[in-house]
Amino acid sequence: MRFLLDAEQAEFGRTLDRMLGASDTPSVIRAWADGDPAPGRALWSRIAGTGVFALAVPEPYDGMGLLPVELAVAYVELGRHAVPGPLVETAAVAALLAGSPHAAGAAKEWLPRIAAGEAVVTLGAGAYALDADAADAVFVAEGGTVRLTGGHGPLTESADPARRLFRPDGSGEVLARDAAGAVTRATDLAALLTAAQSLGVGLELLRRTVAYVGRRRQFGVPIGSFQAVKHRLADALLGLEFARPLLFGAALSMTSADIAAAKLTAGEAAYAAARAALQLHGAVGYTAELDLSLWLRKARPLRDAWGTPAQCRERVASTARGRARARA
Repeated sequence: MRFLLDAEQAEFGRTLDRMLGASDTPSVIRAWADGDPAPGRALWSRIAGTGVFALAVPEPYDGMGLLPVELAVAYVELGRHAVPGPLVETAAVAALLAGSPHAAGAAKEWLPRIAAGEAVVTLGAGAYALDADAADAVFVAEGGTVRLTGGHGPLTESADPARRLFRPDGSGEVLARDAAGAVTRATDLAALLTAAQSLGVGLELLRRTVAYVGRRRQFGVPIGSFQAVKHRLADALLGLEFARPLLFGAALSMTSADIAAAKLTAGEAAYAAARAALQLHGAVGYTAELDLSLWLRKARPLRDAWGTPAQCRERVASTARGRARARA
């Protein structure tokens, strides 16, 4: 059995990597964190031009259908380049509207715009909605109810300044009730794509750290030649490479337990890579002026978004207990 991306999927990832590599994402991230979404919206349009958002939208609404593996490929690259904005939430809203029969009017209005990159939307399924100030619409899922909110509260502090958190208000139009199944599928997709972003963030942190320890010299030799440094980097690489097949396996199965396992593993691996990057860069790693900080500050918020490690462990354990009872 073959567990590798096919040639077309791999080339899609490389195309995104080249496009984002030429887009000066550090400047985009800093502008977004300062409340200026214009550079981010411009980059959003270029990303949409590659078909990323259309991968989450069904064909009747000008999309390509829900293609989780291709979405995971794309979101690894979005994480690798630390692209800001409600990227995950926009894909989750697309899945939510497409899966809610009673929200057909909203689906007809928003899904073609999402596919084309003309609409930036976000989703609140807990206390906060990401980047509600920069979104064209804020959707909220509470239990089985989906609504379009009328506004949001003030900005809440985040460990990552480019992840701008707002409390959606209680007003707005109810789009669907009894949509619990669609909400579950949307939040599962959000967890999967957050795991993909985490993997990309971790891979970029590792890449930058390997380059740095190859340049930084001590006692006349690169610090990357020291055994302790090699072991630390090897541990980070193993964690990330172990997360990769779990991520794409979950994208194939789209079961809640597999997604939770991928989310847990990718989030923890990225966080471990961030800790290694910070320590191996020494004092310079703490500086906000260093572009490395833009990735460092994403690792922990992504680890906890759309499923904390404890929640993911409980979901995997609960599924295992259920299977054991079924066999008994």
